[in-house]
Amino acid sequence: MSAAGVCLVVGPAWVGDMVMAQSLFKILRSQSPERAVDVLAPAWSMDLVGRMPEVRRAMALPLGHGEFGFFARRRLGRALRGSGYAQAIVLPNSWKSALTPFFADIPLRTGFRGEWRYGLLNDVRRLDKRRLPMTVQRFAALGLPADAPAPHCPPPLLSVDTAGQQAAVAKFEIDPARPIVILCPGAEYGPAKRWPAAHFAEVARELSAQGRQVWLFGSAKDAAVAAEIVQLSGGVCRDFTGATTLAEAVDLMALAEAVVSNDSGLMHVAAALDKPLVALYGSSDPGFTPPLHAAAKILSLQLPCAPCFKRVCPLGHTHCLTQLPPQRVLAALLG
Repeated sequence: MSAAGVCLVVGPAWVGDMVMAQSLFKILRSQSPERAVDVLAPAWSMDLVGRMPEVRRAMALPLGHGEFGFFARRRLGRALRGSGYAQAIVLPNSWKSALTPFFADIPLRTGFRGEWRYGLLNDVRRLDKRRLPMTVQRFAALGLPADAPAPHCPPPLLSVDTAGQQAAVAKFEIDPARPIVILCPGAEYGPAKRWPAAHFAEVARELSAQGRQVWLFGSAKDAAVAAEIVQLSGGVCRDFTGATTLAEAVDLMALAEAVVSNDSGLMHVAAALDKPLVALYGSSDPGFTPPLHAAAKILSLQLPCAPCFKRVCPLGHTHCLTQLPPQRVLAALLG
């Protein structure tokens, strides 16, 4: 394929946002099936972007999380000159994220106003939050003309690597014949998005009593809460937190009959794998970052104090989650 007309998308830094960005990639390809889409994103996301068939090439940004890296971004931009990029779409709102497309001399550089980016971007959009209330709509809108109506967002759909899945099954000595339910108790943003460990443990005990395997998924940062759930559940859970790569997590999650998750990146992965899903919302807003799956069941108490969007409950009680009972989650999961 000729590189002419290729679009470079500067991707976001969070798992859930990267999953939602696939809706943009789908829109770009639907406009012109012959148009290639390349993605520049953090190194951790390469396994995830690799499961999106709309993307021709995924390039790892050679920087750590939160690292400014002006000179590295300039070097990368200069190295991309002459690659035939007709447009760059910058999804993050930071100033630094617009540097590489600028130094790459990409003719059309699109993004929301964000930090002061005039000059770095030459197609600067004003974000109308009422017209585009959802994150996925905001991503998708950048792939359309500025005066286009609010976009219809095709849902993300991640592919599964069958060979990788079989390798993960062998590596972890898994019995895929027994029904599997995956619990995702983490949420990197903060504890105000995490359903209590004791509630997860109660759900796990009931699922195990019904003959299901119960797996705990998350990053190494979720190891402590996972260990608590294992202990409180009487050891009925298998803890995968921090043990899998992101690619292995995707392939193993595809084996599950259902997923229960906080509002987290893994929630969006489950939705994009077309899994029956119960999504638990506390301090965040299901109208802003919902799972993009028509059959997902969203549980939120809609308390007057929520959504507060805080990392830690400012009232000190996190009633938006502690008062959401395990029985209600089980009913949504099994009903």
